This record gives sequence, C-alpha cells and structure tokens, in this order.
Amino acid sequence: MNRQQFHRAAAAALLGLATLASAWAQDAYPSKPVNMVVPFPPGGVADVVGRPVAEAMARHLNQSVVVVNRAGAGGGIGMAQVAKAAPDGYTVLMALSSLVVLPEADRILQRAPMFEINQLIPIARMTADPTVLVMRADSPWKTYADFVAHARANPGRVTFGSSGNYGTMHVPMEQLKAATNTFMLHVPYTGAGPAIVGLLGGQVDAIATGPASAVQHIKGGRLRALAHWGEGRLALLPDVPSFKELGVNIGYSQWAGLFAPAGTPPAVVDKLREAARAAVRDERTIQTMTSAGTQFQYQDAAEFDAFVKADAAAMKAVVQRIGKVN
Repeated sequence: MNRQQFHRAAAAALLGLATLASAWAQDAYPSKPVNMVVPFPPGGVADVVGRPVAEAMARHLNQSVVVVNRAGAGGGIGMAQVAKAAPDGYTVLMALSSLVVLPEADRILQRAPMFEINQLIPIARMTADPTVLVMRADSPWKTYADFVAHARANPGRVTFGSSGNYGTMHVPMEQLKAATNTFMLHVPYTGAGPAIVGLLGGQVDAIATGPASAVQHIKGGRLRALAHWGEGRLALLPDVPSFKELGVNIGYSQWAGLFAPAGTPPAVVDKLREAARAAVRDERTIQTMTSAGTQFQYQDAAEFDAFVKADAAAMKAVVQRIGKVN
C-alpha cells in the first residue's frame, strides 16, 4: 500500500468511526437533560401546557426535561434562542401561535427578524384553544354590547393588556378594534401571566387570552368572560358566546406546539415525537390539563407542519392588515 492509498484508507476509517459515533449518540439520546424553552414567564398558556408535558416526556424518555422560561419581545427571545441552538435534541421549544406572526411583524417594522419559521422543525401540536375576551368581575360591563358601546363612546380610554406586540393576546384585540371601529389603548407585558396580574390588579381593563390562563380566575369569581374568537360554544365556558354569534366576523385560535431546531437528526426527532405522543396519552397529564382549563388537540409532526404553514400564511395577511403598531 502506497502513501496515497494509506491516507485514503485512514480517511475512510475515520469517516466510518464518525458515522458510528453519530449513530451511537442518536441511539443513546437523551444521555443528559433536555431543556424545554418556554418563551414567556410562568403562568401563561405555553407554561401551563409545557410543564405537565415536560414531566410526561421525561417519564417516557427516562431523562429530565427541564422547563426554562425565556421571556421577552413577545416570545421572540426564547423562540430565537431555540432556532439558533445546536440541532442535537437537547434544546426544544414550547411555542404559541405567535411563532408564525413575529417574523412578519419584524419585517413590517423594517427590522431583521429575530428568527425565521424554517429554522424550526414542528414536532407536535399540543393544544389549540379559541381566545377569550376577559375582564375583571367587578367591571361595569356585563355583556359584550356594554363593553363595545363604552369603547366607542370613549376612544383611547379602554385599555387592554397583552403578552407583547403582535403576540397571541395582541393580534385578536387588533382584529376586534378593526371590526368594531374602536380605539383601545394597548399595554404590552412580557407574557400572559404578567398581563393577567395586570388585569387583576386594575392596571388594564381587558385582555384576550386562552382559556387555560383564565378559567380558574373565572370560576373563582375574579374575572368575567364576555365573548370568544372560536366557533359555537366552549365546553369549559358554555355561557360565553362567540363573536360570530354576536355578529362580529372575527376568529383566532391560540395553539401551543413543540419544536426543535432545524437540522436535528431524524432519529432524535422521532424520539421526541414518540415522547410527545406518550405525553398526550398520559392519564396524569390529561387530568392536569383538564384541571387547568384546556384539553389536548394533538397533531403529529407531518399534520402539524401543514397546519403551521397554513396558519403562517393566514396570519401574514392579518399582520399586514394591522400594519405598524406601538
């Protein structure tokens, strides 16, 4: 064997060893704790969904799945962190539907997007709940008609909180403003949890949020729901009409789903899919979610990927219609 042949053989051997090492690493996954980034503070929908799902996935994977709250920029900071993370399966994202809005919002604001949707791989959709219009139980508005009449008569005097500009609590309120020709003052917070605290504390008059964030406060008599952005009546809130029932043609669904960085090996993605599927079938987790005011509406990776693409196209049109906001 001459020197050139030797080098070729050595290179082939090293490549084979590297391939074996990579395959072994994927087979051994996860060999250390997995971080699940929730891009909002505790108390919001992503956190309410993420924590029980993380616990159930950990039981399936026989490895810790640690929830890490990375709030800021309407969820964009945490989403960007995962989009740019190493694609090894040890950093995953529990995102909300604002994921498909924020890149387009950045473009409208003429700034570089913090991340792009194609930097993330959909693993599984967990929930998809219609947003609910909520205010304090001691507010003067007993019905949606009371609320919108006051907003029309007092431009800029009614305030609403959100999880951040163009987030899942902001976009539906902009839809409502446009549909009713009202001007309400937007007060952005760092997440749904702080926005609900602001509502309870009297800092804002109303919020649009998922049922999981508000149902316990509604049942406890602290908050009142006037309408929702879904279809028909909600099982959890059967007395609350939809906007369409009230003659306002708007709709919005706040979904939560699991993502991994693009480039994550297929074998690792499959293990994450299996763990997510096990979580939605786990009786303990189902009970926790039901108690929190939501239910699983699971989609596996392929179906969820198609859902995300369709929602991104629909929300792009909504955000462009909203335009620049403060």
